[in-house]
Amino acid sequence: MASCRKNPRVALDIFLNKFIEGTPYLCRTTDISAEGMYVGVLIEPELAAANETDGQVIGLQFQLPGTEEVIYAEGEVVRSQQKKRAKGYGVRFTHLARRHQQLIEQYVRHRVAA
Repeated sequence: MASCRKNPRVALDIFLNKFIEGTPYLCRTTDISAEGMYVGVLIEPELAAANETDGQVIGLQFQLPGTEEVIYAEGEVVRSQQKKRAKGYGVRFTHLARRHQQLIEQYVRHRVAA
């Protein structure tokens, strides 16, 4: 099966805030690319999790390791995934400040080169 990815993905194990209808929920990510990231569900109401569907727009707030700047992004759920008891989503960034996009691209480039 061919990958649809245009950009490399690198490991990123951090906690972040995922906003659903303005309410933040703690999540964890396992990877990031210049296009998006994987968001694993940790704490959110069952009703909200059950209504997650591809195409839903969510807000994200996080810091990359080694930086102090908080990144704010908006993204679209492009893939839902259920592995055993863990649920998560592939999110494609749809709205990101240029400075934040540059921070992510720099982080990914540095990790790919390492």
